[in-house]
Amino acid sequence: MALLWAGFMGVCSAESKNPDNENTQAKNVLFIVVDDLNPTLGTYGHPTVLTPNIDKLARQGVQFNRAYSNFALCNPSRSSFLSGLMPETLGITENKTSLQSTIAGRTTLPHLFRKNGYYTASLGKVFHGRQEHNDPNAWDDIFGFSATALGKKGEERNLTDGALKWCHWRAAEGDDMDQPDGQVAQKAIEIIKEKRDQPFFLAVGFHKPHDPFIAPKKYFDMYPLVNCVPPSVPDNWGLPYSHSLDGLVAKSEVFDKFTDQDKREFLRSYYACTTFMDAQVGKVLSALEEEGLQENTLIIFLGDHGYHLGEHQWWNKVSLYEQGQNAPLIVVDGNENNKGLKTNAMVEFIDLYPTIADLCQFGNIPDHLEGQSFKYVIENPLRSFRDNVYGIVRRGNFLGKSIKTDDWRYIEWDNGNMGYELYNEHTDPIEYQNLANNNKYENVLKMMKALLDQR
Repeated sequence: MALLWAGFMGVCSAESKNPDNENTQAKNVLFIVVDDLNPTLGTYGHPTVLTPNIDKLARQGVQFNRAYSNFALCNPSRSSFLSGLMPETLGITENKTSLQSTIAGRTTLPHLFRKNGYYTASLGKVFHGRQEHNDPNAWDDIFGFSATALGKKGEERNLTDGALKWCHWRAAEGDDMDQPDGQVAQKAIEIIKEKRDQPFFLAVGFHKPHDPFIAPKKYFDMYPLVNCVPPSVPDNWGLPYSHSLDGLVAKSEVFDKFTDQDKREFLRSYYACTTFMDAQVGKVLSALEEEGLQENTLIIFLGDHGYHLGEHQWWNKVSLYEQGQNAPLIVVDGNENNKGLKTNAMVEFIDLYPTIADLCQFGNIPDHLEGQSFKYVIENPLRSFRDNVYGIVRRGNFLGKSIKTDDWRYIEWDNGNMGYELYNEHTDPIEYQNLANNNKYENVLKMMKALLDQR
């Protein structure tokens, strides 16, 4: 059932009628953000997961192989890339702190579009939530959705016998429209088909594959357990520090008890939810084509951060490793010369706001933005961008920080008081062998620390 958050609709209505930059010939923008989506997609080379619609989207634009979230958790990541401020600057380093308590009147990305005369709509999960976690100045309409009674039924299981309530899957009864993401897609289609004089900024937030892992049963049926193969972890591997993952020993102990069956069911659930989400993406993209809007619509598709699927014996997020930070990003701008190209240029999600504003040629871009536009990489995907990428996580009362270059990843806990980690990105891309205590790499450690200190 769709819920229109009418309380937001009238906010700043005069602003949308009197835009800073009248731009009726501007491109539409379709901004698709997916919760907890790592590069487990066909176009990123995954051998099992079926994502034909996202794969098709990648063939129409530029796929970023090395795009990195600045914080591998929903609220810090989304608040950051939608505000243009780093998580530390914004003061959001966990899921509880609200955007409204920290934004201090600064213009968010969707608000900038509204200022420039766009119709703006938020569907599903775009910011971390509604009300205090959202930006009421940004939207003409905000829509929320919920599962039907039928969609809440089906075969299900908690993989931890209830120890972790979120670690739960359901092969649900009903069809796509019995789930919130199916309703999100349908509402997006309705908005695309509406006739209006304004261009639109349509933010479509799909919740799956975020836990609990719920999708219609037909998507689970696509993945026999025999095809869901957990990753192998080196026999001699051990976690460098208890806080190298999330610092919750109880959670690590639960994951350590996973049987092979548990691991395969977890993968099947994540894969099923990913394919379910992909089907919804396909419906929205088909509506653009049917309305003849595809050529005049800038499409941004991303996961809000990475996610571990058994690497480091971890089945979650909030890590500073490659699996935690790296997320899919696809940009389609209608340029015939970059269709289907893949770039290895390193970008951070803090760069999204200035890039999108640059692509739309806005003249009123706020001066608070802390990222950089990578528009020229979209125009020429063979070009490089950042020499390093940066991310943080919180562990109780201290932070962990990471800097990654082409060759190395360096992690520092509580400014070094709680330890260091160093990984060779060529010989150890999944980052199992910590070299920080090896005297052979003392100079590398100093070099990477200096890079981190510059951020």
